[in-house]
Amino acid sequence: MTAQLALGTYRCRAIPEAAVRAAASGALWIDTAPNYATGRAQTLLAPALAAHPSLRVSTKAGYFTAATGVEAVSAGALTEDQAPAGHSLAPDYVRWQTGRNREQLGRDRLDLALLHNPERAHPGDRPALHRAIRAAFVVLEEAAAAGHVAGYGIATWAGLDEEAFTVGELLALAAEAAGGQSHHLGLVRAIMCEAR
Repeated sequence: MTAQLALGTYRCRAIPEAAVRAAASGALWIDTAPNYATGRAQTLLAPALAAHPSLRVSTKAGYFTAATGVEAVSAGALTEDQAPAGHSLAPDYVRWQTGRNREQLGRDRLDLALLHNPERAHPGDRPALHRAIRAAFVVLEEAAAAGHVAGYGIATWAGLDEEAFTVGELLALAAEAAGGQSHHLGLVRAIMCEAR
């Protein structure tokens, strides 16, 4: 395995400048999310991505800011009851957020669309969580078929550690979502942190 330089924008204070420096340093990937930088990260990244079209980008659906929740309700992607949670895997929301990500990033296609901490959707209820993940994967498979995403995955802090799901279960859910065709699940990213 060869290491590749990438930029993560979580808690990055100078996203445009960091993106330009990362590109100049040979970075191949930039990771972001619609809730980073209080909802401005993707818009701040767009000029650097336009200037460096070879940069690949991964972004997410799951967490959202209060302002994005209001927009999602207005667009019919979330109900008034869902918006206060600040997190959703509802298919209409995942579909809407994936399109919004493309628009904010200035890309016709996302290289990678990740479900952001999906374990947050149904804590303690594995069957409901797995149904929600499968439904979100169906949306992402549809987006892949339409050419809007190249692949999708999971970004989790605690899902594997808390046994909310296993990699094998995620692969099986992706296979179901793809309806017997090859699926586009390509990444399960787990951040492991030790309590100190």
